[in-house]
Amino acid sequence: MRIAVTGATGVIGTTVVRALVASGHDVVGVARTPRKAALLHEMGAESSRTSMFDPDGLAEMFAGCDVVCSFATHVPVGYAAAWPASWREHDWLRTEGVRRVIDAAREAGVRRVVQESVSCMYAGNGDGWITEDSALGINRATEPASVGESHVQRFQCGSRQGVVLRFGTIVGDDPLTSWLLRSVQRGRPIGIGSPGHWAHVVHTDDLGPAVVAALEAPSGVYNVGAEPVRWDHYLKGMADAVGKESGDFMGPLLRRLAGTRVEPLTRSLRVSSDHFVAQTGWASRRPVFDESWFDALRMKSQALS
Repeated sequence: MRIAVTGATGVIGTTVVRALVASGHDVVGVARTPRKAALLHEMGAESSRTSMFDPDGLAEMFAGCDVVCSFATHVPVGYAAAWPASWREHDWLRTEGVRRVIDAAREAGVRRVVQESVSCMYAGNGDGWITEDSALGINRATEPASVGESHVQRFQCGSRQGVVLRFGTIVGDDPLTSWLLRSVQRGRPIGIGSPGHWAHVVHTDDLGPAVVAALEAPSGVYNVGAEPVRWDHYLKGMADAVGKESGDFMGPLLRRLAGTRVEPLTRSLRVSSDHFVAQTGWASRRPVFDESWFDALRMKSQALS
C-alpha cells in the first residue's frame, strides 16, 4: 500500500516508517526541513515539504494514499512538562492538527486512518483489568487525546476505516526515557504513582509492528502495550539500568507542583491488549518489562563516553 505518515520523524513516526518500509509499503512522510527529509530518505521513504498548518499541502500529500498514519506529537521532556504553556503545541496537534489530517484524508479519498492515542485516558481501576470498554477519566491532560479520537470516529463510515491505538507509556530508545534514567542516576525522585499501582508501558521496538498490524484491523479503539508492571518494579528496573540500588517516588507536594499533566500517570492502569492481539494477531516483541528495555540507551551512552 501507499501510506502517508504525519509526525514521521518523531519518536513514534521513525519506528513506524521503518516498520512500514520493511513490510514492503511505499511511505511518504511530512518533513519540514531538509534534515528531516534526508532522514526519511535514509529510511527508504519519500518526503513531502508540507506541514500541519497547510491543509492543501496535506491533501496533496495524501492523494493516492491508501492509509494515513497520524502520529504528530510534541511531548515536553523533563521539568518543562510542569509548565502548562509547554503543552500548547502538543494539545494543538492532538485536536486541531488531527482535525486537519482527517479533513485532508477525506478530501484525498483515503480509506483508512490510523491514529495514535494514549491509554492513560482510562480511569484508575486498582488491581482490576482495563479493556477498551472501561471507563475513561478525562481531565485537562487527557482531553486533547479524546478530542483527537472523536475526529477519527467522525471519519468512519461504511467505506472508510478509522483505527485508534491507545499506546501505553513509551519506554526504550527515546528522549523521555533517557531523561528519566539520568534523573534516577542523579538521585532525583521520578516515581509518580503509588508503588503498588499498575503502569501500562510499551517499548519503542513494538510501536512500528503494532501500526503494521493496524493496517488490517477493523475500525475501532485498541489498547497496545506490554503486560502491565507495578510502579515499584518499573522504578527498580530503571535503577538497575544505571547501577543504583533503588529509585525514589515523588511525595504529595512534588506531585501537586507537577500539576494536572502528571495526574493520569498516578492512576493504577492494568491495561489489557488482548483485544488488539485477537483482532490482528499482533505479538509484542517486548511482552514483559525488564532491565533489558534500556539496553539501547546504555549502548549509546557507552559509545559517547
